[in-house]
Amino acid sequence: MTALPTERSTDPPRVRYRKEGRVAYVTLDRPDVLNAMDLRMHTELAEIWDDFESDESIWAGVLTGAGDSAFSVGQDLKELVARVDGGECPSSFGSRGKPGWPRLTERFDLSKPVIARVNGYALGGGFELALACDIIVAAENATFALPEARLGLIPGAGGVFRLARQLPFRTALGHLMTGRRLSSHRALQLGLVNDVVAAAELDDCVGGWIDDILRCAPLSVRAVKEAATASVTMPLERAFTANYVWEDRRMHSQDAREGPLAFVEKRPPVWTGS
Repeated sequence: MTALPTERSTDPPRVRYRKEGRVAYVTLDRPDVLNAMDLRMHTELAEIWDDFESDESIWAGVLTGAGDSAFSVGQDLKELVARVDGGECPSSFGSRGKPGWPRLTERFDLSKPVIARVNGYALGGGFELALACDIIVAAENATFALPEARLGLIPGAGGVFRLARQLPFRTALGHLMTGRRLSSHRALQLGLVNDVVAAAELDDCVGGWIDDILRCAPLSVRAVKEAATASVTMPLERAFTANYVWEDRRMHSQDAREGPLAFVEKRPPVWTGS
């Protein structure tokens, strides 16, 4: 277990954070309320993502929810009602100025790959967290939805924008305007998730993705993520000529020499991330 310093409540943390080898595991830990996210959880997550990005020994992350019932059902609505009753101003898109900013949904320059391990419900802000990850592995019992319109709200953590980019537009709009749910298998058919497996096989499937990522040069993985994400809305000609920070680092790295050399010498490459 990797503990981060905190001066907040002595209550148990809302998020579990541990590191094993090159991988960081982040677990939303409020299973009694289906891992609903309150402001304290967001504050803890901000510290964790800062540490995750800055620790050069870590090359990939896995985000999941505690228990078998939910990845996360999104915003803690009881807390929201109390905040509104207390006079909090209404808000729209993004979390700027709120505890935990920038949240994962707004960390557009997070360079390392994050896998969402989705068990059970991924609703509202929970679904938005998964959409902000790079790979989604879901259990067969996983259910996805953005039900905000049914509550007089909007998927303000990027769900409106990301779902419209990651699904066919009319399909996305239908789900956004109605709050209809997506089964894991339907999400797989639509290309929204990478794998769907039985709940008992979820950890093995996630482990397989992690193993494959760690076989690759870490700077190459980061360069691919950056270039694919940044260029997806660019004209193709501009994509070829744009500046990519991580690609520049990869291009001049020792690992860029190590890969071809290891192939020629018929041995596994030894990546250093430099």
